[in-house]
Amino acid sequence: MTKDSLRDRYRGRLFPWGGRGWGWTVDLPHTPADTQDGAAACSASLDGVNAAVVLMAYGSPERLSDVPAYYADIRGGRPIAPELLDDLVARYRRLGIERSNPLNAITEETRLALERALGLPVLTGMKHWRPRIAEAAEQALATGAETVVGLVLAPHYSRLSIAGYRDQLAAALDGRALLAFVDSWHDEPAFVDFLAGRVRGTTAHVVFTAHSLPARILDEGDPYRAQLLETSQLVASAAEIDDWSFSFQSESPTGEPWLGPDILEHLDELDRRGIRDVLVCPVGFVSDHLEIRWDIDLEAQEKAAELGVRLERIEMPNAEPAFIEVLAGIVRRALEPVRV
Repeated sequence: MTKDSLRDRYRGRLFPWGGRGWGWTVDLPHTPADTQDGAAACSASLDGVNAAVVLMAYGSPERLSDVPAYYADIRGGRPIAPELLDDLVARYRRLGIERSNPLNAITEETRLALERALGLPVLTGMKHWRPRIAEAAEQALATGAETVVGLVLAPHYSRLSIAGYRDQLAAALDGRALLAFVDSWHDEPAFVDFLAGRVRGTTAHVVFTAHSLPARILDEGDPYRAQLLETSQLVASAAEIDDWSFSFQSESPTGEPWLGPDILEHLDELDRRGIRDVLVCPVGFVSDHLEIRWDIDLEAQEKAAELGVRLERIEMPNAEPAFIEVLAGIVRRALEPVRV
């Protein structure tokens, strides 16, 4: 297929974050003169498309001794306050992450299961840890893939988050393959149904949560908060739940206003309203991140106990087979425009 025919196929379908919210963007490749010799022998195809998947995540230190380097990577050369590093180390230590990190094992399990479900190479790329996104891109190209699907394990688009993954992957591929990047899958029907199954039938007040971001994104027209509220509404409707609310969590101490209300403040408000039973559904997360195990399972749980409120949370999708099928469906849809 020529570049011109690819442009014709994609004409009118390049969205900054999707037409109905579920979105992908496409970068056209250079001519394949720089394809590695022999790489085609390792390649795989889906309905005639020679493709690979780069599955991306934020990254997490493998062991406690990795935390300083991990935090330095997040800071990107900016000064590190010793007390903030000490606090992060203390959190990982309290969670029992001394020599291995369960989250990294979950990410690998997800990668392997998705690879089996698709019959395509799936490579893990981390934004702030190893293996890097650039490493995953090179591995994807080494399979002989002519199309690379970029999928982040985060459903909601923000310029401060998802756009950064896309930039890193596009730069690493450098036009050597077609990039089909999934910008957002916050209203993917299978994802909505999956979460609805987690909260359906509860008699508790459901609180949907997601990672907060600096409030200035609202003035910049960023769709992050709107997508989060849409996901929450879709899940509540699918589960036939009327008693629900939304809050943010995991705000960072940057000295600027962040999106709120924070989950701890929100629990105070729910207590004032006389709500005594809460089920937390973190729609902005798909794995047992530090933000889940610390901010919800410890801090929010302790706050609820102080208020006399019973608080539980849903089981995270992690590498559950039904969730793997959600991801596989998203990848298949991203490849539809390039199928022969």
